[in-house]
Amino acid sequence: MRRANAVAKEIVQVTTVEDLTSVFESLASTQVAKVKNKVELSKEFFQLLWSKYTSIRVDPKTRITNRAVGGAGYEKVFVIISAEAGLSGDIDLRLIETMMKDYDKETTDIVVLGSHGANQLAQRGISYSRFFQVPETDTYIDVTPVVESILPYASVVIYYEEYISLGVQEIKTIDLMSTMRAMSDGTDGEDTMTSIDTIFEPSLEEIANQMEMTMMNLALSQTILESSLAQAASRFNAMALAKKQANEMLTKYLLEFHRAKRAESDRQLREVMLSLKKKKNRTGGNR
Repeated sequence: MRRANAVAKEIVQVTTVEDLTSVFESLASTQVAKVKNKVELSKEFFQLLWSKYTSIRVDPKTRITNRAVGGAGYEKVFVIISAEAGLSGDIDLRLIETMMKDYDKETTDIVVLGSHGANQLAQRGISYSRFFQVPETDTYIDVTPVVESILPYASVVIYYEEYISLGVQEIKTIDLMSTMRAMSDGTDGEDTMTSIDTIFEPSLEEIANQMEMTMMNLALSQTILESSLAQAASRFNAMALAKKQANEMLTKYLLEFHRAKRAESDRQLREVMLSLKKKKNRTGGNR
């Protein structure tokens, strides 16, 4: 059995870990609430902009997806949205594993957001063409450099993490161009404005192009917010689990500490009793 002072040192260490996980758990919970509100606002704004775009669009089926062949001869690019740090549980690992099932290095390029995802790819020997840090969700999300890097590709598939609930996060995949185009399905076109009956300044083409770029930025920003929300929830769960494990270890060490203290007290008592007995025997022998 270990000595009580050795166990006491481990109790101090585990208590520190428990306190830290409690702090991280609280921070993650606050982040979930904050980002969740931004996700809802982003969706509302996207729908508002989309309704305006559908009223001026000339060809709803071909404009958004009419792209040239991408960089390095690839037509398809995978955009992976991961975390900047490694405190988000196993969700980034699941993200990379999902992507790898679809990945073909002969036909597909990779753009990765987040250093954790980049590290996961590097560990597997998978190369990527561009890397971007995940924008801070507490400020304005500028994804212009990312959008510019994916514009040349005919197909843009985004892998991100979606928040379902605080306890459930899933890996989602969307084809950005096809998803935006599919949103036009079901529009009746009765309120569509064209250059025949409306004067546009600048031209209708320029207005449509600018709105498409804005919506691509919004769509990508939205997936980043969704991913950030899922990561915060996953981080909360990871910290809650770590806190629970630290608490269980602390209970175990406290029990071991009390047993060690009792064993040391019993040993000291036996030593005292043995010493008294020896002393008594010596005294009796002298008589």
